[in-house]
Amino acid sequence: MEGNIFQYEFVIKGLLGALFASITAGLAGTYIVSKRMVFLSGGITHASFGGIGIGYFAGINPVAGAAVFGVLSALGIEYLSVRQKIREDSAIGILWALGMAVGIIFIYLTPGYAPNLISYLFGSILTVTYGDIIALGIMSLVLILWFTVFYRMILYISFDEQYARTFTHHVNFFRYVTTSLIALAIVLNIRMAGVVLVLSLLTIPPNIAMLFTKRYPLIVVWSMIAAFAGTSAGYVISYYAGIPVGATIIFTLVVIWLGAKLVSRKPMKFSENNDKKLLTNNN
Repeated sequence: MEGNIFQYEFVIKGLLGALFASITAGLAGTYIVSKRMVFLSGGITHASFGGIGIGYFAGINPVAGAAVFGVLSALGIEYLSVRQKIREDSAIGILWALGMAVGIIFIYLTPGYAPNLISYLFGSILTVTYGDIIALGIMSLVLILWFTVFYRMILYISFDEQYARTFTHHVNFFRYVTTSLIALAIVLNIRMAGVVLVLSLLTIPPNIAMLFTKRYPLIVVWSMIAAFAGTSAGYVISYYAGIPVGATIIFTLVVIWLGAKLVSRKPMKFSENNDKKLLTNNN
């Protein structure tokens, strides 16, 4: 494709979507990585596919169905692992498989031709609508407010939950609400990178930031910058190369991570031995 890339409306919409996706990657992604919720988030992502299938079957917006299913799955995983004493990885595996199975069944039962699910499985930033942008914008604002107002509590929960319980009895409430917000952020980014790749969009930028800083607020900021650099660069590359956008964005982010890994002298790792030190430094 030739010509000025900014002459097309879908390009502007895509870049706006990339901007808001970067904000969610910085806030939600940093929480996911620092609290070691990557596998949990992967379970939420794939379980939300059940909501997409139900949405198609019921004739409603599949993203709305995925949002409801994703939040219920997140709360279900928390409930099963905390209240029912089921191992978290087992609860994730059960709901992961259930969501995918429900999605496939309802898509099969949907009358008429089977819907094209490529954009939901692998993302299609080219088809981002103003509705998607508004939803991502609202989600970004909500995350900014939540993480700003309850910054210290979220910090404690991220690195030392037992320490957090010495300050308040509402730790479980904060966990449920934060996990629900994370689930919504994941679902709203599905249109950007797809069910298969969306988790990478939220976890790679924080890992890039952690190579250079160990302060939680700086990790958030640099994650946003890294995410926007990767999504916008991947977007432009895919435009001129004529290749899938979602995969190009993730590939670009991985290349940025590899480059950052090479130039960083003291890579940061969130090991268990560093948690107390990190908590002290961020205070």
